[in-house]
Amino acid sequence: MNQTANLLDELHIALASGDARQRQTTLKRITDYFMLGSTRYTDEQVALFDDVFVQLSTDIEVKALAQLARTLAPAADAPKRTIRSLALHDEIAVAGPVLTTSERLSADDLIETVRSKSQSHMLAISKRASLSEDVTEALVDHGDRRVVRSVAQNDGARFSDTGFGKLVARAKDDETLTHSIGRRKDVPRHHFLRLVANASASVRARLEAAIPEASAIIAEAVAGIAGDLSRDSREASAEHAKVKKHAKLCYSMRDFTEANVHAPARAQDFERTVVALALYGHFPVDLVERALIDEGADMVLILARVADLSHATVKALLTMQSGGRGLSEQDLEDALFSYDRLKLRTAKRVLDFYAKRKKVADKVKSEKPAKAGDKDAIAA
Repeated sequence: MNQTANLLDELHIALASGDARQRQTTLKRITDYFMLGSTRYTDEQVALFDDVFVQLSTDIEVKALAQLARTLAPAADAPKRTIRSLALHDEIAVAGPVLTTSERLSADDLIETVRSKSQSHMLAISKRASLSEDVTEALVDHGDRRVVRSVAQNDGARFSDTGFGKLVARAKDDETLTHSIGRRKDVPRHHFLRLVANASASVRARLEAAIPEASAIIAEAVAGIAGDLSRDSREASAEHAKVKKHAKLCYSMRDFTEANVHAPARAQDFERTVVALALYGHFPVDLVERALIDEGADMVLILARVADLSHATVKALLTMQSGGRGLSEQDLEDALFSYDRLKLRTAKRVLDFYAKRKKVADKVKSEKPAKAGDKDAIAA
C-alpha cells in the first residue's frame, strides 16, 4: 500500500511538473510495477494503468518509448490503448516490438498499420507468430519484396485463396519468393500449378536470352519439367485422389452429365472441376489443369467445344479464380462469341496436335503412350 501511495504521489508530481525527465523516470517505475503484477490485474485496473501510460508517454524521448514497448509487448494483459499507440508510432524502434510480439493488437489494428505506416512496420508484422488471412492479404497488397518474402516464409501466416493468388502473382520474377511459396504445405494445388507455370516462364526467358538459338529446345524442356512437377503434385494430393475416386464411380454408373462439370466450376472447386472435365470430355488431366490455370481463354474454349458444353458452363469455367483472368462482362461476351464461332474440327485438330506431341514426349521417356480417349489413362 505504501508503495502504491508513493507511486501515485510521484505520478501526480510528474504530470504536474511537465518535466520530461521526471515523466520518463516515473513511467519506468510504473511500468515495472505493472509487470510485477501482470496477469493478476482486473480489467478495471488494467484500464487505469492504460490511462497512466498514455498520459506519461506524451512528449518523452524515443529511447524511453522503445523500452516501454519492449517491456509491454510480451504481456498478455498489456493495456490495449497504450499498445495500439506504440504500434502506430512512426519510429520502428518503438512500434517494432509490439507489432511483432503483442497479442493485444487486433487484425484491424494490424491492417491499419499496414495501410498507414512504413515498410519496416509491415516487415515487423510479417514476423508475428500467427497472421490471419485479412492481414496477410494486406501485406501482399502493400508490402515490398522484403515484406512479401517474409510473410511467405512465415509458417504461422494463413492465406485465403485470393491471398495465395496475389502471392503467386508477386512471385513471377522472384525466385526466392517462388521457392518460399512452393515449400508451404498449405498452398492450394491450382496455385502451385500457376506458380510452376510462372516460374517456368521466368526460367525460359532467362535461358532463351542467354542462348537464343536454342529457344525451341529450351521451351520443350521447361514445359516437360513443369509437366513433371504438376504430375508429382497431383499424385501426392490426397484431395485429388478422393475426388478422382468419387468421379470415376459416378462415371461408371452412367450418372455423369455436364452438370458434374458446371457445379464444381461455379463453386470454384479446382480439383473437382479438373477431374470432372477430364472424364466428361475424355481429356488428359494435365491438359485440363493447364487450361484452367492459364490466364488466356483459348484452351478452355477448345476443350469446351470438343465436350460440347453450354454457355453457362463455359462461363463458369472462364470465371474460375484459378486462372486469374479477371474477365469483365464484355470480355465474357467476347469469349462466348469466339466460342460460338469456333468449329469443332478446329478444336479437335488442336487436341490431336497435343496428343501427338505428348506421345512423342512419352516415348522419349520410355513410358507407355497414353491414348487421348482412354478415360482410365486420362484420369490417372
